[in-house]
Amino acid sequence: MSQTAEKVDTNTTAASPLPGGYLSTLANDAPAGLVVFLVALPLCLGISLASGAPLLAGIITGIVGGTLVSWLSGSQLSVSGPAAGLTVIVLTAIQTLGSFEALLAATVVAGILQVILGFVKAGIIGMYFPSSVIRGMLAAIGLILILKQIPHFLGADTDYFEDNNFFQLDGQNTFSAIGDALKALSPGAILIGSVSMLVLLAWDSKAMQRLKLVKMVPAALLVVAGSIGLNLLLGSIAPTLQVQPEHMVKLPVVSSLGDLSGLLTFPDWSAFLRPATYGVAFTIAMVASLETLLSVEAVDKLDPHKRHTPQNRELKAQGVGNMVAALLGGLPMTAVIVRSSANINAGAQTKMSAFIHGLFLLLSVLLLAPVLNLIPLSALAAVLLLVGFKLTKPALYRMQWKLGWEQFLPFIITILAILFSDLLKGISIGLVVAVFFILKANYQSAYFFHHEPSREPGTFHLKLSEHVSFLNKASIVQLLDRFKPGSRVIIDGSDSEVIDYDVLEAIENFRVNALERDIDLELRQIPQVTPVGH
Repeated sequence: MSQTAEKVDTNTTAASPLPGGYLSTLANDAPAGLVVFLVALPLCLGISLASGAPLLAGIITGIVGGTLVSWLSGSQLSVSGPAAGLTVIVLTAIQTLGSFEALLAATVVAGILQVILGFVKAGIIGMYFPSSVIRGMLAAIGLILILKQIPHFLGADTDYFEDNNFFQLDGQNTFSAIGDALKALSPGAILIGSVSMLVLLAWDSKAMQRLKLVKMVPAALLVVAGSIGLNLLLGSIAPTLQVQPEHMVKLPVVSSLGDLSGLLTFPDWSAFLRPATYGVAFTIAMVASLETLLSVEAVDKLDPHKRHTPQNRELKAQGVGNMVAALLGGLPMTAVIVRSSANINAGAQTKMSAFIHGLFLLLSVLLLAPVLNLIPLSALAAVLLLVGFKLTKPALYRMQWKLGWEQFLPFIITILAILFSDLLKGISIGLVVAVFFILKANYQSAYFFHHEPSREPGTFHLKLSEHVSFLNKASIVQLLDRFKPGSRVIIDGSDSEVIDYDVLEAIENFRVNALERDIDLELRQIPQVTPVGH
């Protein structure tokens, strides 16, 4: 094998730990794992309730997603667990198949299908979603978090989880739920939520971040502990203001191993003999895979180190996770953007944070339920309100506007479509709009990507064509991900008249990541862009 060929590794991924390994970033990952746990716990419980499944099913999936899938996945920052997008599918499937145990059998089959999809390299589809659509999805998720958490912040909603869809399973919609909340305010919950929000904002300020103690103590932990203490204090000095149990976390209390075994559910293997099982399995596999690919693509955009997740490995990891979770009585899982966003915003650096969140979920079932059931939902709502704001900052909208109509329209239409329908429908509508602009831009222009190694061993010369569109992004990103440490890479745009923003952003992400990967990079006449949100 030549020296040049040896520098390319087709199995190398950019989603690697930072120099020093996983333990070197534990000071960042451990607090982030705690934050994700606090966000994930009530969501796991709520998704179980909304899906018509046993209460522990969502927790089991969260534990498997954190402790197993985090290590099988190639992503350093994504978090896997039960997904809101599968709620209606699971609820309908239980009714169709006749039992939750039959659904578990279908989920095992769905996991097998996902592993097969990974081996046939179906993950490439995730690369064909434009940046404007992915950013629109993130901004929409941020707005949904804000809108859905307002009733809990006001102490007017006893059900922590609502479907992310505009039209909820309880007959309400996003805005009517807020309207009803304004008519049933809980002063105690508002007080605890407001104090929690003030603590989070103060802890995040530049002045406070200069203090060593502030950096050592996660804001979310302080908020949770403080909210429990404040609520107990209200019970002593102003009982009418105390937050009642229906507005707190509801975790089943396990006092012995016998209690735990009694809460577990196992697959009904006879369901494999029914054709309907395979139809449900196919639906779960397809929807879960698409949501996972969209989530990891979005997480890669939020990653400050611009690491790239190998999509086919992610499908395999999710498939194994779904099989294991179903065998233990858990709900179907995906990579989930809400928990992943909270993970990144909390300062996570590697997959250790997702693993730690899984350990906390396990401990919560075995040891911590009595304490966790004292947490007011308004305090957790404050944490998610701040996460939502960081996903949909005004600066993001200004940046998309400056990029022109080709980027802004798909972005804003994706947001509106997701807000007033659901995630997959909204993404589909946004993609149609983005494809229209892509086809319009390519109507009169041919494009190609040419890779020509130079005569110097270990050096690669990438010559871009006259017109490089988003359609070239997948092949470019895949090629850049294959370079080994020690390579010298020249990306030459001297003959290019038009380079699509998505491609420029991918090159900029590679430039940011190249130093950490020990790659010597030279850019020739490549316009530099600032990734949106950074």
